[in-house]
Amino acid sequence: MNHLAAFDVAFAQCPLIAILRGVKPDEVEAIGDALADAGFTLIEVPLNSPDPFDSITRLARQLGDRAMVGGGTVLREAEVIAVAESAGRLIVSPNASPAVIAATAAHGLISLPGIATPTEAFAALDAGATALKLFPAEAASPVALKAMRAVLPVATRVLPVGGITPDTMQPWRDAGASGFGLGSALYRPGFSAAEVGARAAAFVRALA
Repeated sequence: MNHLAAFDVAFAQCPLIAILRGVKPDEVEAIGDALADAGFTLIEVPLNSPDPFDSITRLARQLGDRAMVGGGTVLREAEVIAVAESAGRLIVSPNASPAVIAATAAHGLISLPGIATPTEAFAALDAGATALKLFPAEAASPVALKAMRAVLPVATRVLPVGGITPDTMQPWRDAGASGFGLGSALYRPGFSAAEVGARAAAFVRALA
């Protein structure tokens, strides 16, 4: 199964991306297991975390086919290659760099660039984005997403990221959100694997 087909399956199972900003390699495997046990199938290690490529490698090895792992805050083409060499399959960015998106597609990886406007959304799709990260969601609204969805291709997956909690997902879903990226409400440095697992389970219940 190629990466896109695997992403489609993982996304259908659970359209939530766990963002482990600040996670350390010596704790990432236990946290990854807790997330997978809760039903998460997509996990991102931002590259401004300690030793992120070590964490990505460990997570990918630990979880195997249970979840797709990748890098976040990917800003340069060289970082795309480094994530790929670390067995990462997701490339998540806060912005929509055509060069990064193209490099991601060239390596057969999943491209999830950040967008805030229809102009950025269409440019990202034209460059080869797999799905779109609406970021920061705190600066947008479900009303804005609904308007954007009216002009985007119907099959486009849009994931609000930023400030999402179990209690705030439903208005976004009603407006057309395909899934979500989850940061500090799910994981912060210092959270135990058990705490992350409990928070992950709460998000999965809210989604259902």
